[in-house]
Amino acid sequence: MSSILVFPGQGSQSVGMGYELYKNNAAARAVFDEVDDALNQKLSDIIFNGPMEDLTLTTNVQPAIMATSIAMLRASGIELTQYVAGHSLGEYTALCAAGALSLADTAKLLRLRGDAMQRAVPVGHGLTAVILGLDIDAVREICAKNDCDVANDNSPGQVVISGAKEIVEKTLEDAKAAGARRAMPLALSVPVHCRIQSPAADEMRAALEKTEIKTPMAALISNKTCTPINDPDEIRAALVYQITHGVRWRESILAMHDLGITETIEIGPGAVLTGLTPRICPEMEGKKLEV
Repeated sequence: MSSILVFPGQGSQSVGMGYELYKNNAAARAVFDEVDDALNQKLSDIIFNGPMEDLTLTTNVQPAIMATSIAMLRASGIELTQYVAGHSLGEYTALCAAGALSLADTAKLLRLRGDAMQRAVPVGHGLTAVILGLDIDAVREICAKNDCDVANDNSPGQVVISGAKEIVEKTLEDAKAAGARRAMPLALSVPVHCRIQSPAADEMRAALEKTEIKTPMAALISNKTCTPINDPDEIRAALVYQITHGVRWRESILAMHDLGITETIEIGPGAVLTGLTPRICPEMEGKKLEV
C-alpha cells in the first residue's frame, strides 16, 4: 500500500485543537512555542482558548491550522511519504513538513497571506460559497456567465465559488435554478482563490522571492498542476498562483491514484480531506492520523 500525507485548509479549525498534545508532548509543544515566537504573538492562546471569532480571523486561522498540523506530525513520528499535498494553505504546511520551508518562515508567510487577502478585498465586498449537487462543468458554465471564479473543485458535486459579493449571490441563484441541491455562502472573512485577490498575490510574490525555499524531501502534488513539483522556483510560482486560482483537489486525488497511491493520511485538525478521498476515487482510502 502506498500512502501520501495530506494537510487541511481553512475550515478545519476548532478552539482547543492541539491542546492535549501541547500539554503532553515536547515535540508538539516546541512547534507551538516556535510559531508564537515567529509571530511575536501568543497565537497558541487563541488556538487553545479562543474565542472562536478570533481564531477564525483569516490572520489567525491560517498559521493556527498549520501549527496544529505540524505539531501533530512531529508528535506522531510518522515517516515522510514520497509525495505530500495540501489543500490551499495546506500546501504551505506540506512544504514545511517536507523541509522546503522552515517552521518560522511558514508561520510568517501564512500570517502575511491572511493579512494580504483581507487587505485586497474590503470586508463585505467579497463572498465565498459552496454549491452541492452540480458537477464541475455545470458550475464552470454558470460561473463563466457571471464572471465568477471556481475557488475549490473539492469532489464530485461539491464546488466552492468566490468573488465579488453580488456576483457570487447571482451565481448561487443560477445554480439553484440549474438544480443544485444546496447553494449557500460560507463563513469566511475573505473571498478565496479568485481574481479579485490579485493584490494579495502581488504581496505574496514579493515575500516569497525573499524567502528561502529548499528542494523538498518529498515532492509536492501541486494545487496548480496536479502533478509533483520540487523545484523551488516552480513552488514559488505555484504558491502565488493559488491566491487567484482555484484548488484542483478532485483532480489532485485522481492524479495520486495514477501515481499508484492507494491511501491519503490526513494530518491536522478535522477530517475533511479524509472524507473527500473515497468520494473522489473509490479505489483509494482516506485515513486520519490520530495522535
